[in-house]
Amino acid sequence: QVQLVESGGGLVQAGGSLRLSCAASGRTFSSYAMGWFRQAPGKEREFVAGTSRSGRSTYHADSVKGRFTISRDNARETVYLQMNSLKPEDTAAYYCAADLTSYSGTVSTTKGDYDYWGQGTQVTVSS
Repeated sequence: QVQLVESGGGLVQAGGSLRLSCAASGRTFSSYAMGWFRQAPGKEREFVAGTSRSGRSTYHADSVKGRFTISRDNARETVYLQMNSLKPEDTAAYYCAADLTSYSGTVSTTKGDYDYWGQGTQVTVSS
């Protein structure tokens, strides 16, 4: 079992920044990959960014590349999503997720590969 708790969401103006955090517990944090997904009302949940077990490999969706950065601190058992230059279209509920079957050095962009999910944190970007 893995428990994930997100924090850091809120309301921000376009062009602003937010940093999301996701604290994990229950299994050895460095043994699984982590991802961030988001879901806007009426839309499918989509991949945003992912990091391998060690954090040395990361992958970002084209829609956020250059603006968002995923990172992880295995000692603190926490993954982060730094979001800069936010746009109204970034408005969504953001979820962190754990992929327990990932191979070392790999990152999956497929939500079906993720085994555990947090409860989500809302990000709202006003224009």
